[in-house]
Amino acid sequence: MSRRKIREWIFVFSIGVLTLMGCSTLLFVLGVVLYKGLPAINLEFLTQASRNFGSEGGILYQCIGTIWIVVGAAMVSFPIALGATLYQTEYLHKNLKTASSTMLFALNGVPSIVFGLFGYIFFCSYLNLGISWVTGVLILGIMIIPTVTVSIKEAIESIPMSFRESALALGFTRWGLIRKVLIPQSVHGMVTGLLLGLARAAGETAPIMFTATTFLGVTVPHSFKEPITTLPTHILVLAEESLSAVARTNAWGAAMVLITIVFTMSLVALFLRNKTRKG
Repeated sequence: MSRRKIREWIFVFSIGVLTLMGCSTLLFVLGVVLYKGLPAINLEFLTQASRNFGSEGGILYQCIGTIWIVVGAAMVSFPIALGATLYQTEYLHKNLKTASSTMLFALNGVPSIVFGLFGYIFFCSYLNLGISWVTGVLILGIMIIPTVTVSIKEAIESIPMSFRESALALGFTRWGLIRKVLIPQSVHGMVTGLLLGLARAAGETAPIMFTATTFLGVTVPHSFKEPITTLPTHILVLAEESLSAVARTNAWGAAMVLITIVFTMSLVALFLRNKTRKG
């Protein structure tokens, strides 16, 4: 066997081992969550409000709050991300494109607790929105804008240049090119970017802990200035009661439900992405 074949075999074997390690770790984590969380899952746990700081009752309002705040973050982030991407790719000068891309990548690496502090100081204190679900939606929406923007940008830049040339040859304006060619051909990237952003937003604790949630007595908000409760903050409260076996079991059950919500969103997004690609 030649030296080149040996190097190739070693490389393939190495990436195979790394892939197996990654998949095994993921399966192990999911297995532990299922094993410890399944005993807590029943109809009462899913349909009743929590009591005694989560040691009793269920997670009904935590599930509603998580979906509520994630959907709100999507409504805030997606239009901004789409507009920023289209302006960056179609109107911005080449040198400024590089600078804006660097800023996006840097912003995407900012720790979530920094967003939480910013939201508390700017939205809660300066704008006087207080601890409310609106503040949480705004800060989560801002936090996932870089993720969504980068994904949409990559999808638009992957469109073959012949598509643009053909559209311009047919007399399309810049807006017509965007509306008739770029957006329809990059829908799969939009779905993927939004999915990645929402998956991150659904599991965040620090930003909404500062800006949107309280830990007890919260149901469905009836006004813009009311707080909300979510699964991540509920899990945090239960984890602090480590001496209570019931609280630990409920924490694992809430974690399992959170994973299920994110996994369901992923499956729906994957289905929509494949459907739009085929189209």
